Amino acid sequence: MEIKQLTAIVTVAEAGSVTRAAEILHLVQPAVTRRIHALEHELGVHLFERTRHGMRPTEAGTIMVERARRALAELERARAEVRPVPGEATGTVTVGLLESSVDVLAGPLVSAVPRHHPGIQLRLMTGCSGHLQRWLDDGDLDLSLLCTPDTAPPLNARPLLRERLWAIAPASAGLRADRPVPFAEAARHPLVMPVRLSGPALRDLIDAAAVRTGAELDVVVQTNSVRLQKQLVLAGRGWTVGPRVGVAEEVAQGTISAAPLSEPEVWRSIVLGTPRSGRTTPAVEVVARELVRQVNSAVAQGRWPSAQVPGSGEAVENA
Repeated sequence: MEIKQLTAIVTVAEAGSVTRAAEILHLVQPAVTRRIHALEHELGVHLFERTRHGMRPTEAGTIMVERARRALAELERARAEVRPVPGEATGTVTVGLLESSVDVLAGPLVSAVPRHHPGIQLRLMTGCSGHLQRWLDDGDLDLSLLCTPDTAPPLNARPLLRERLWAIAPASAGLRADRPVPFAEAARHPLVMPVRLSGPALRDLIDAAAVRTGAELDVVVQTNSVRLQKQLVLAGRGWTVGPRVGVAEEVAQGTISAAPLSEPEVWRSIVLGTPRSGRTTPAVEVVARELVRQVNSAVAQGRWPSAQVPGSGEAVENA
């Protein structure tokens, strides 16, 4: 099993065809095919099947592609650690972003990192906190934003900000930033809720608030997608609970209304998680510093509403 074979199967899986993979790898098509066939012969299984839509990994192929991708990422990290370019951070850095933070952070981060560190290639993955934590533990992410309860952060995590959760409803509900909504009142409406996951997540905070108030949640649907939550609220399927930053554009346009939760207030902390091994490359450290800078800038400029960084005082509610 050779590195060039692993590179071939990962590239074909991502490109969807041998022809496109050959272009990406700067090889002729038969060379890519030979590498795949050689690996299939060694393993004794077919890794791909040809369909109308291109090359699709078989069940065995899916397993091999996933493992090969991780192996290649580890080798890239090792290369960057063993042979760093003097005075320059290089390598691929995979960053996990909470879905609610994408509109605020993705553009500035993608703009800033190549401008200041052209030797670094960014990969961005988005999801809810539970999935991001799992990917971080599995080695698929080099660093990630994570959601935790408003308490002490876990190990290998740096506190970045606290943000208050809001009741989010159709525009017809008339919710306003200056009129907090008691949690019990929000709970009386049909709710579009995030799914329950292992590990700290947004749903755990909502469920804990329901227990404290004795409220029963009328959950009509659960989803792990912030975008889908917004679509269902816009369609009038119910209210939801989440950070205001995730619906800032819709609130500004008047298509969604929102108000901070009260009685009790519900807060969550956003932390920057790193692998439990504690080992990071210079490129990862550079990207981590830039991500922290972008988070602080977003809060200071009011682009991350209802949030505050440690020691900053009051949260920005109306930006």
